Amino acid sequence: MQLATLEKQLNFLREIDRLKSVIRQSPLLDRSRKENSAEHSWHLAMYALLLNEYASGPVNTHRVIQMLLLHDVVEIDVGDFPIHGGFSSEVQAEQESRAAARLFGLLPQQQGDELLALWQEFERAETEDAKFAKALDRFQPLLVNVFTGGGTWTENSVSLEQVFSRYGPVIERGAPLLWTVCEQWVTQHFATQA
Repeated sequence: MQLATLEKQLNFLREIDRLKSVIRQSPLLDRSRKENSAEHSWHLAMYALLLNEYASGPVNTHRVIQMLLLHDVVEIDVGDFPIHGGFSSEVQAEQESRAAARLFGLLPQQQGDELLALWQEFERAETEDAKFAKALDRFQPLLVNVFTGGGTWTENSVSLEQVFSRYGPVIERGAPLLWTVCEQWVTQHFATQA
């Protein structure tokens, strides 16, 4: 019994190695290449560890880190859906939900169900933990865009208003002080681009 459990867990761990091959639009801060989704997830976990005091409410940092390590696992099956890509949110949600069921279904049932529930909680963004995790998921690429001279904003002709509407509500809801910093960065960035 224990050997069968271990085999399923190791199979899942081998499968999620594929996340290292999912290339995102965001560059590394040194602009040497685009980041992959595994790097993004790891970096967000570090953000949660270091910035948890800025959450809008009390959070369980361990749970937030778990959500952030899991949130993009579905990209193994469906790829990355960039915020400026113009994709249908309904189609994205359906594809990601199927991917989550397949991937977490590789694990022993109880463990798979627990991780799927965490992933779904992140997606719904209703709990304090999930709101903060979602805020960090928007904050990190915003920071990257600001500190790479525009990054994907420049590539996709994104306006100041689009940045405020696509990033602002999510970051402000989960980490208001981080959004205050973002507003300053973004305003300054677009002022220098004019």
